[in-house]
Amino acid sequence: MPHPVAGSIKHCKSCGTAVVQRLPDDGDARMRAVCPACHTVHYENPLNVVGTIPVWQNQVLLCKRNIEPRKGYWTLPAGFMELRETLMEGAARETDEEAGAQIVMQALFTIIDVPRVGQVHFFFRAELQSPVFNPGHETQEARLFAESDIPWDDLAFKTVKETLRRYFADRAKGEFGLHTLAIH
Repeated sequence: MPHPVAGSIKHCKSCGTAVVQRLPDDGDARMRAVCPACHTVHYENPLNVVGTIPVWQNQVLLCKRNIEPRKGYWTLPAGFMELRETLMEGAARETDEEAGAQIVMQALFTIIDVPRVGQVHFFFRAELQSPVFNPGHETQEARLFAESDIPWDDLAFKTVKETLRRYFADRAKGEFGLHTLAIH
């Protein structure tokens, strides 16, 4: 899930003039893309990735990616949050788009900072309403896995691996918490 590298803004979104990287005049201590013509300061903020841990009878739904990055690797259904949707709405939408899965949303489970790529990942637990899936074009295959069958070496992202590890540990304890961590 690529993210623009800091300094990737080349032109002002307000007037189109080439921006310069400098400290803004407002006392901000960070280098920003500043328009020399209209003085608009452009901020680059992390992207939110939202997804679910969909479960059917103690099995977790994973999707085999049909797009880069990590095409052919397994992941939880997740993707970038859209404007004008909540975290939960975005996670449900991504689960529908990627897996064609009908779910009942449950509690937020992991919040994972990934500063290296400018992202924050949010995963919610979810209860599948059926073991029938209709994957979208971004998914080669959607399949249920028992804990013992999770393709750990073929998971697409560290955020997914860490979320699944914590999910299975909490499930074994019989109590689910909220987990926050950072992956550098």
